[in-house]
Amino acid sequence: MNRRATLVSRHRRGSVLCRSGKAALGFTLIEVLVAVGLLAFGMTLAIAALRGATQASSHAEAAARRAERLRAVQGLLRTQLSGALPISFSSDPDSGENHVLIGKDDEVVFVAGMPGYLARGGAYLQTLKLQPTASGRQLLFEFQQLSPDGPLPAERAPHVLLDGIAEAKFEYRTLDSQGQPGPWQGQWTQNGALPPLLRLRLRFADPAMAWPDFTVALRLGAASAAASAPGTAAIVQGESP
Repeated sequence: MNRRATLVSRHRRGSVLCRSGKAALGFTLIEVLVAVGLLAFGMTLAIAALRGATQASSHAEAAARRAERLRAVQGLLRTQLSGALPISFSSDPDSGENHVLIGKDDEVVFVAGMPGYLARGGAYLQTLKLQPTASGRQLLFEFQQLSPDGPLPAERAPHVLLDGIAEAKFEYRTLDSQGQPGPWQGQWTQNGALPPLLRLRLRFADPAMAWPDFTVALRLGAASAAASAPGTAAIVQGESP
C-alpha cells in the first residue's frame, strides 16, 4: 500500500513539473500583444519628440536667417544712402532737368559709390524702388555706372532686396527756417540738395518678420540742404526721432 502511494505521489509531482516546464517555454498571446503595444507606444512618443525637436530647430534657423538677411539689407541701405553724393544727374534728357536726388514715397534715385566687389570704381546712379507684385510689394536695388554722357546701361538685372512686403514708403526730412529738422515728407522737392534725413517705413505680410526702425542720416545732406537754403544752420548728423 505504501509503495502504491509513493508511486502516485511521484506521478503527481512529475505532472506538476511538466506543466511548469511547458509554461516556462514562452509567453501567452495576451502577454505578447501587451508587449508589442507598449513598444509601439514608446516608439510613437520617441518619434513625436524627435519631430518636435526638428521642427523647433528648423523654425529657429529660419528666424535666424530672416534676421540676418534684414540686418544685411539694412546695412547695405545705410551704407549706400549715407554715402550719397551731391552729384547732379538728369532724369529726363529731353527736359534737361537735373537732380541731386529724386525722392518719392516708392522710389529713391541718388548717386554714390559702390562696394568694390560690385563695381569698377567711380560714381554710380543707384535706384531703390518699391515695386508691386502679386503677393504684395518688393524692394528692388539697381545701379548704373555714371559716365560723362550720363548713366551707362545697367550690367545686372535689378536685385530683389526684400519680398513679401505688405506696405512701405520712403520719407524725407529737411531743415526749417530755424535750421531744425522739419516734418517728414513723402516727396523730396529740392532738386539741387540732398535730404539731411531719410527713412524707410515698412511692414511685412508675415507678422513673424519685423522691420526695425530705419532712419539714416546722409553725411552730406545737412550741408547740401543748408547751402540750398541760405541762413540755415547745419543739424548734427545722426538719427532723429
